[in-house]
Amino acid sequence: MPPPSDILFRLWHDRGDYPGHVLATLQASIAGFLIGNVVAVAAGVLFALSPPMLRLFRGINIAAFALPPIAIAPILALTMSGMAPRITLAALGVYFVTMTATVIGIAQADSRAEDVIRAYGGSRWKVLRLVQFRGAVPSILAGLRVAAPNAVLGAILAEFGGGGRWGLGTYLLGSLGRGEPDRLWGIGLVATLIAGLSYAGFALLSRKVLGATKAVTLNTAVPTGKPESGTMFARIVMALATVALPFLLWWALIKLSGAPSMIAKTPGDVFAYLFLAPSADLAQTKLLAALAQTLPITFAGMIAGLSFAFVLAILSKLSPRFTQALMPVALITQTMPLVALTPLLVLILGRGTSLTLWITISVTFFPAFVTLAQGIALVPRSAEDLPRAYGATRWTTMRMVVIPASLPYLFAATRLTVPRALLGVMIAEWLATGRGVGNLLAYLALSSALTVSAGSVSVPVLHAASVRFDLGFEGILGRRRFLGAPPY
Repeated sequence: MPPPSDILFRLWHDRGDYPGHVLATLQASIAGFLIGNVVAVAAGVLFALSPPMLRLFRGINIAAFALPPIAIAPILALTMSGMAPRITLAALGVYFVTMTATVIGIAQADSRAEDVIRAYGGSRWKVLRLVQFRGAVPSILAGLRVAAPNAVLGAILAEFGGGGRWGLGTYLLGSLGRGEPDRLWGIGLVATLIAGLSYAGFALLSRKVLGATKAVTLNTAVPTGKPESGTMFARIVMALATVALPFLLWWALIKLSGAPSMIAKTPGDVFAYLFLAPSADLAQTKLLAALAQTLPITFAGMIAGLSFAFVLAILSKLSPRFTQALMPVALITQTMPLVALTPLLVLILGRGTSLTLWITISVTFFPAFVTLAQGIALVPRSAEDLPRAYGATRWTTMRMVVIPASLPYLFAATRLTVPRALLGVMIAEWLATGRGVGNLLAYLALSSALTVSAGSVSVPVLHAASVRFDLGFEGILGRRRFLGAPPY
């Protein structure tokens, strides 16, 4: 790792190179950020108001977030032209985060205020506009805080994997073979600065909005939402539709785009490759062996990243200055291109499991932390006054009131963590360890059939875990009166 003085000197020496590359990355990331968030907020409102639609589109939502950018960036570059691949990957990076934040924000609306609007003859639109959406603004802004760095990272990954003349990703790719780590770190720090400024802007806006939308007291009403209901036949149909919809959309996008069959494989092609082709046995063996290496450490990294985010979120309440001091480091781990960071980690940690866990935690904890910290910040101060009046310590108040009241945000954070854990493990396998699905994607980059196969098997695994998790989430919320929000 070069000393900071060398990095700063190199930044100054290369200052003439950066404006064009930074401008190209900003154009793609801003366009993707706007498009992805408009779609995400609209989808979040729809899903919050119609739980069956949320269940129906669950597979698409998980697939959109779980698709590894390192795998789809070359495909997007080959099937799209101009800035479209960069904008698409940036939009995909922000969609799931903002959509989840919108859903949980609307679902956490104060039912007492909704009852007042209805009692005075207010329409469904009035309830949504005056109570639910207004109350969801802090959660949406928290989602935007995570989405902004994601958009920058998505644009850089698309530039890195898709060619082009301008962009920080292109600049990084062109600098890899020169043996100039100071330049690589300089590019990474510029990307971190862009992401950090965008995060800080939405954090400041969120702080100003929070005071105008935060509830004064906890809602003690019984949640009105219910877990999935209906006949057994209806549930089976819904489950089948949920699983089938991502594959139908996959097939439709390939057909409508006119992408050559050598690059873009339909679900039927993947099924044939895995089960009908003469080499199906070999493909299954390789894929299952890779998944057996990737999935266990994925779940371990998910638990570690979520635990770290949970502890950090609690510290943000108990010791805000400590958390603020860690935020620059957190932003660097979130946005620093791992191509620049991985060689240092290899020297420190080697190429084993510890390296994979470190990278996985670094890419998973940040969105979970922001979501959890926002949930803790939304707990009304008056709810904390009662235990304090009886002599409770700050930790007792946190354990008895704040943490239970912010449980929905814990589940939302877990939704964000699961796919990112897989991405972190695959990046580590691709760049350093040479194992698992990440290595399979890198080693067989020209074999698009097996590449898509790896992704298509990983996504249903995550989807099944998410479905089971959602059912548990609904059951818990249905039993906790003090949460006062319908499960979704």
